[in-house]
Amino acid sequence: METTTVAEAGGEAKGMAAQMEVEAYRRLFPLPFYERHLAESLRPDGRPLGAARDTTVSLGPVSSADGSALVKIGETTMLAAIKLEVMSPSAESPDEGSIAVEFYMPPICSPLVRPGRPAELAPIISKQLSDVIMSSGMINLKELCLISGKSSWIAYLDVYCLNADGSLFDAALLSSIAAFTHLQIPLVSVNDEGKVFTIPTSQDRNPNLESVNNDKRKLSIQNTPFPLSFALHKSYILADPTAEEESVMETSVSIVLDGMGNLLSVFKPGGAGLGSSLIIKECVGLTKRRMEELKSILEESVSAMEVD
Repeated sequence: METTTVAEAGGEAKGMAAQMEVEAYRRLFPLPFYERHLAESLRPDGRPLGAARDTTVSLGPVSSADGSALVKIGETTMLAAIKLEVMSPSAESPDEGSIAVEFYMPPICSPLVRPGRPAELAPIISKQLSDVIMSSGMINLKELCLISGKSSWIAYLDVYCLNADGSLFDAALLSSIAAFTHLQIPLVSVNDEGKVFTIPTSQDRNPNLESVNNDKRKLSIQNTPFPLSFALHKSYILADPTAEEESVMETSVSIVLDGMGNLLSVFKPGGAGLGSSLIIKECVGLTKRRMEELKSILEESVSAMEVD
């Protein structure tokens, strides 16, 4: 039977008291608390300033969706789901489909999101996602065409934030990319009236139905965009900030590169000025390193899906 001496008990009590004092100081004086860590080039969670958090990608968590993915960056968690529907293409682009993007922040994701009130950040991230996906050329909209001038696919991409702990745009974009990677386009046929309809699963399939898109079941993902967000404070640059870091630091910026390392976009939501072009250059350099990490993570998720 183990016994605890008075000295050991006293040491544990002092340790707990010291920890409580640190936490109290962190809550009351968050900026001085962080500046002490930044001076040592180390963050409270133990990461170097330029390091991102552990990231995981799981494909196919939503069986009812045509494509889906669950992404975690640290504690930030995103669920992306894609549903395809047949539509009539526009007269301006008769041989193209379209993509509709929505980003949701339900109250469960953060105590800052109140029930009954839409999160102010949600429409901003929705537009960011839509702009990057469309401007990057990641999806060739012509691959969503079924019959030129008559029918095409519209891909409804819905991204749900399940836990908001910083770098929401990064996790949202990564989950969107992964969901499109997982996307399986349904088989469709054309009836006597020329109307396009989806063919049921193989068990219920009518053998007399002929598919018009046997060779168009997967999208070819090209020029994939890779993001990395930063919190900036004085001369310090913190990659992949947590929600606490975002709230304490002076300003933030998000960098998006394509798979070749070319700059696609820079997003800065107000706050203090960047001060120097060297800051952007350093952020781009860190994003290039992160891009290689994300490529490997996405490849591993696809390999794991193929094994399953």
